[in-house]
Amino acid sequence: MGDARDHIDGLLPLPPATFHILLAVTEGERHGYAIIQDVEARTDGELRLSAGTLYRSIARMVEQGLISEVVKRQSRKDDERRRYYRITALGTAVARAEMRRLTQLVRIARASGLTPKPA
Repeated sequence: MGDARDHIDGLLPLPPATFHILLAVTEGERHGYAIIQDVEARTDGELRLSAGTLYRSIARMVEQGLISEVVKRQSRKDDERRRYYRITALGTAVARAEMRRLTQLVRIARASGLTPKPA
């Protein structure tokens, strides 16, 4: 088990784009443009991924085993040129580990008296 934990920890901290892409595909298979829209909506426009950033991130994430391309889609209504992606078991484990890391970071900051400035 130590090897798997070490592998996951070795991928942290995740770049923000990677974490947001994982969140987007956690809810189901998505194509690139849908991922861009999901990230923008989820962050209230704070993070807008360019197509270049998205597809570089996706290529790296597929190589790392965090997401995989969906080979056979269920629906025949889909545009066949679109590539769909889904999260893998490793991707889920890495997203959870990043969430724990971020939660711990916020806990430490609050314990040292740091609080968010009112918007």
